[in-house]
Amino acid sequence: MRVVVLAGGLGGSRLARALAESIDPAGLTIVGNVGDDVEILGLHVSPDLDTILYTLTGRLDETKGWGRAGETWNALETVAELGGESWFRLGDLDLGVHLVRTEALRRGEPLSAVTDRIARAFGLEPALLPATDERVRTWLATPAGELPFQEWFVARRHRDEVDGVRFEGAEAARPAPGVLEALEAADLIAIAPSNPFVSIGPILAVAGIREALERRTVPAVAVSPLIGGEAVRGPAARMLARLGGGTGPEQVTDRYKGLIDALVIDEADADEAAGIRTIVTRTLMEDAEGRQRVAEAVLESAAALR
Repeated sequence: MRVVVLAGGLGGSRLARALAESIDPAGLTIVGNVGDDVEILGLHVSPDLDTILYTLTGRLDETKGWGRAGETWNALETVAELGGESWFRLGDLDLGVHLVRTEALRRGEPLSAVTDRIARAFGLEPALLPATDERVRTWLATPAGELPFQEWFVARRHRDEVDGVRFEGAEAARPAPGVLEALEAADLIAIAPSNPFVSIGPILAVAGIREALERRTVPAVAVSPLIGGEAVRGPAARMLARLGGGTGPEQVTDRYKGLIDALVIDEADADEAAGIRTIVTRTLMEDAEGRQRVAEAVLESAAALR
């Protein structure tokens, strides 16, 4: 079975891991968000691609939900001591990835190629593709002004309410090699329980990706990022309330109109209207049982939709 999952952040990495554990991982392609990418201390950091990579290869710090397990912070402590940019937490193990990526990009190697090389070195079996090789950056309109994503999310701890989102460079960006081919060859397309605005939105904003979903001939299923109207972590619920008018399954469905055939929702939201076919299960994926449960819901719903 060939499955493509659109993913960003921790929720995206957990669904990708769940699917990799439930099907032949060689049949899984993960299209990752790059709207969060940022240049820190001269290094190109791809937080969502790295979270997916670390999660699926057993390297993620599960307690924090980001970064490497067993991380140390010696380099960052020196940066802070010297008055450098230390608000973005770059650990020593993490720095190795960013150094290799940045050097390759400066040589002219595309992001998709260096991502594949790093993934292979780490033993990742599924294909991990950035949505695009070109520069796309997420900006948030807030009462404090327009902010780049990482400044809003990390430096300001997403305390500012969001009045709008834009994706700089998306209209001119082309899908990375292999993205459209994977979507066209897929037996199932899944959208992870990632923030619809800032994790999935930048992927769908890349010219050609949304259109590929619109003309799909196979089932497409999204997993809601909400449980009982609340996000497991992060600002998704606040953003849906402010920008979407509510925090129920229907507001999640509205973000993907014309792109999905069903929505997997949590038991806590079972009585809420979704405006589309729903599959009800417990959607928290904090352990192997939870991952299996959600993966089965996605795969079984796809089979029923054929």
